[in-house]
Amino acid sequence: MKRLSFRARVLISLVLFALIPSSFLLLGGAELVRNALPVLSGRAPWEHAANTGRRAIAAARAAGLTPGQEAAVAEHEQVLANSLEQASRVGYLISRIVVIAAAVAAIGIALLALIASRTAGHLSRQLSRPLSEVVEWTELIARGRPLPEGPPRRGAPEFETLRRRMRKMASALAAARERELEAERLEAFRETARRVAHELKNPLTPIRLAVTSLRRASAGDTRLTEYIEVLETESRRLELMARSFAQFGTLPEGTAAEVDLVELARAVAHSLSGEGVTVDVEVWDENVPLVRGYHDALSRALTNIVINAVEASGETGLVVISVARRMIDGRPMVELRVRDTGAGIPPERLATIWQPYVTSKPGGTGLGLAIVRQTVLAHHGLVDASSTKGEGTEIVMALPLDGSGMETETEEE
Repeated sequence: MKRLSFRARVLISLVLFALIPSSFLLLGGAELVRNALPVLSGRAPWEHAANTGRRAIAAARAAGLTPGQEAAVAEHEQVLANSLEQASRVGYLISRIVVIAAAVAAIGIALLALIASRTAGHLSRQLSRPLSEVVEWTELIARGRPLPEGPPRRGAPEFETLRRRMRKMASALAAARERELEAERLEAFRETARRVAHELKNPLTPIRLAVTSLRRASAGDTRLTEYIEVLETESRRLELMARSFAQFGTLPEGTAAEVDLVELARAVAHSLSGEGVTVDVEVWDENVPLVRGYHDALSRALTNIVINAVEASGETGLVVISVARRMIDGRPMVELRVRDTGAGIPPERLATIWQPYVTSKPGGTGLGLAIVRQTVLAHHGLVDASSTKGEGTEIVMALPLDGSGMETETEEE
């Protein structure tokens, strides 16, 4: 047998809850009226009094009466007749009132059933529709699908509160799933990078030694020297590539320490400033606090960003590194902004710049910004990019002051 729906069960329960007690009250009231009215009308006592009065009058007349007594007896007989007639009328009306009371009770029960069904239907809809929606949402959340948009269904205000909290929970779960998938992807990328770095480093050492030996043996041979320079250039490029893969394949290691990001920015700017492109440092706060982190990893990350900015700015561009203290999501942070005056990044490519092995440079590994993002996330910070075509690009790194538990994670690893 098919089970009734939740709405049908609620409807039946509410109708029965309203109808059964009310029906008992109406039927009981009608029965009470039917039994009580004859007693209250006094018809039976009046009939008994009329019968005894007739017998008394008959006995008095048989004994002989004076004219005055006869007149009194006749008057009394008339009163008894009038009382008996009145009692008969009352009894007739009472019999009709009982029927009317029964009809009124039946009509009342019918009206009550109609009102109860309407009210119960409204209440069941107000309960069943939001609950059905919530059950549907739980299925969508369990499957990882987005919740439907649009105006909420009708229902009590508490259901709207429940909907908002379920949306918040679904967003949190989706973000957690995305973080987990991203962590798995990054771990797979790091494992691949470690293997590639290992495979590149193994033959590089004998190749470099062989190139050095060839250079010594080829003194005076111009043609052979050109070949050796090609070998040396390419081996150096492979060495830089192996270093990039090794850096990406390894999270920041060692003991976290206090890092002065202002001095770090100035050191990077000094090392990368050259002919044509100027790298400036702007400090927006006089006393920028130190952050807890890994100096070498942060230096590599900032260097990668500034190198990209310098290359994008052309021969006469400007790169500005801004350092300031910020409150972001309720956390005190130090923010590094790197702005360039290059051509900018197309919007369709801006979202992919953080992915490993994605690059537009000939011969590039696509690991520079991936290493930056990995380093910032390892410090529990935030990283973002914005770009305007023809005006330049801005990369933002925000690092928490306290390191947010990096020591614990390092120990666990």
